[in-house]
Amino acid sequence: MVYHGRCQCGAVRAEIRGEPAAVRECWCRQCQQLAAGGPTRNAMFRTEDVELSGELSTFAYVAASGNTLLQSYCGVCGTPVMAQSSARPQFRTIRLGFLDVLGSVRPTMAIWTEEAPYWALIDPDLEQHTRQPPPPPATS
Repeated sequence: MVYHGRCQCGAVRAEIRGEPAAVRECWCRQCQQLAAGGPTRNAMFRTEDVELSGELSTFAYVAASGNTLLQSYCGVCGTPVMAQSSARPQFRTIRLGFLDVLGSVRPTMAIWTEEAPYWALIDPDLEQHTRQPPPPPATS
């Protein structure tokens, strides 16, 4: 499968050749700040499967997991593009809203649910982790 993505203004684009290793929604506090109070929804693709064009702006911080996260977004329009974790350099975590065909992937797991606000609606059919989940299986 080939996935394509682009930011709102079109300055950053992606072509992704491969299936996601995991698709998650994250309720950590930093993701809530990024997603206007809700979770971020993300697909983890192998680094070598992701080809980006355009200039990204970045912001790095140490997350509650203890890992350094690098958030990338379009420096022109601000669209969130992806994250990279120091614990999993083999993956790029692409924001689902960045993908052109949103319906083609959907979360199967909710993570950091202990940080979700009391009013959060978390799909009970999703596998749930109160904090950091185990890494996705290695893909070939």
